Amino acid sequence: MGRLRQDKLRELVRSYFEKQLSQYIEWINSRGLSTSAREHASSEMLDHEAALNNQHLSLSYLPVARFKRKMDVSDEDWFDSLPNAITELRKGRRDMLRAVLEAAERGDGYSYSAGAAEPLMRSVPPSAALGQAVEDFMAEHSPQWPEKTTKQVRAYLNINILIEDFGADRPLATISKTDASDVKKVLQALPSSRNTIPALKDLSLMEATQVKGYRTISPKTINSHIDACRRFFDWAERHGHAPHKLFEGMKVPKAKDAETERRPYTQEQTQLIFTELTDNPSRLVRSDSHKWAALLGMFTGARLNEICQLEIADIKQDCGIWYLNITDEGDNKKRVKAKASRRKVPLHPELIGLGFLDFVKGRDKGLRLFFDYSYSVNGGYGRSLGRWYNETFLPKLDIKEPGLVFHCLRHTMVTRLAQAGVAEPIYQCLVSYA
Repeated sequence: MGRLRQDKLRELVRSYFEKQLSQYIEWINSRGLSTSAREHASSEMLDHEAALNNQHLSLSYLPVARFKRKMDVSDEDWFDSLPNAITELRKGRRDMLRAVLEAAERGDGYSYSAGAAEPLMRSVPPSAALGQAVEDFMAEHSPQWPEKTTKQVRAYLNINILIEDFGADRPLATISKTDASDVKKVLQALPSSRNTIPALKDLSLMEATQVKGYRTISPKTINSHIDACRRFFDWAERHGHAPHKLFEGMKVPKAKDAETERRPYTQEQTQLIFTELTDNPSRLVRSDSHKWAALLGMFTGARLNEICQLEIADIKQDCGIWYLNITDEGDNKKRVKAKASRRKVPLHPELIGLGFLDFVKGRDKGLRLFFDYSYSVNGGYGRSLGRWYNETFLPKLDIKEPGLVFHCLRHTMVTRLAQAGVAEPIYQCLVSYA
C-alpha cells in the first residue's frame, strides 16, 4: 500500500491544479486565449487522455518536481504511491486543461438568459511561452551587452527554475508572485558551483538543493539571478507577454563579513609590495607586464581589466603631462564599467622615474601594451595578472589574507588620497569611484 491514501492523493492533485486553473481563468478574463494556445491545450489534453486509456506511465507533460515541492510530497511518499500518483496527476492536468478550454469557449459568445453578461473577451496577441520569450529578450538586448554580460544573463534565466522547473512551454501569464517567491527560496538553497561538482552536476535543480554539505551560492549571486529575472519580467510586461511585473524588491540582504571585505593595505604591506615590484629581492616578479601592470594599479587606482587592456596609444601626453587614457575605444574587446569610467589619469612622477615610459617605448611595435595577457570572456584581459598577483605574489610575500586582493590597490590609493587631504571629487574623478 502506498504511503498516500487515494483520497489524500486526489485532494493534493485537486488543490494543486485548482490554483493553476484560477491563474489561467484570470488570464483569460484579462486577455483572452489565442487560437494557437487553445490548439496547444487541446492537443495536450488529448495526449493525456490517450496515455490514460493506454495505461502509459510516462512523465511527459507532468510537473512532477513542482507538484512534489508545492504540495510537500516527499520522494518516499511519491515513489511508494506509484503508479497511482502518475495516473492521478495526469487526470488532474487533463481536467484542468478541459476547464481552461471550457472557460475560453464561454467567452466566445454571450448568454442573456442568465441575466448577467459573461466577461468580454478581448482580442490580444497570444501569450508567449517562457522559453521563446527568454530568447526574444536575449535577442533584443545581447547586441548592446558585453559578451560576459550576455553569457551571465542567459545562464541566470536558464539555470534557475524559470526554465529548468517551469519548463520552456509554460505560459508567462501563469507564473505568479508565489512562483517568484519559490524561485528565491530555491536559489537560497542552491549549492555553489553546482555544474562543476561531480556529485551535483548530473542532478536536477531540485535534487541539487536537497544535497547537504555544500556551500550555497552567495547573496551577491542570488541577487544577480533575481535581478536578471526582474529585468526579464519587466520587459515581458511592457511587451504584453505577462500581466504583471515580478521579482521587484525581492533581493536578499548582503552578508557583511568583516574578514572578507575588501580593504586597503597597511603602510608596511604597501611598502613591501612596492619593494618587491621595483627591486624584486625575492625574485617573484618574472614578467615586465606583471611588474608594470601592478605598479599602475598602485599609482593610479585603476581596475585590473582597465590596466591590462591598455593599448600603447592609450599612453598620451598633453601640455607636458603624461597620462593614461582609460577608454573602451580601440580593440572591440575593451570594456569600461560605465560611461563615467572613461577618464584620463595622470602618471605619477615616481612611475616615470622608475622607467615606465622606457617600457612603453620598448613595446611600440605592437598594438597592446601588455600583449602577453590573453583575453577571456569571464576575466577580460586581466585574468593572468589577477591569478599571479592573488594566488602567487601575495601568498609568497606572506601577506595574503581574506579580503586582500589586487583590487585593494584601488582601495589603498583612495584611502591614502583622502588621508592626505585631497578633495573627494578629485580622487573620485581619478579612479571613477562609485
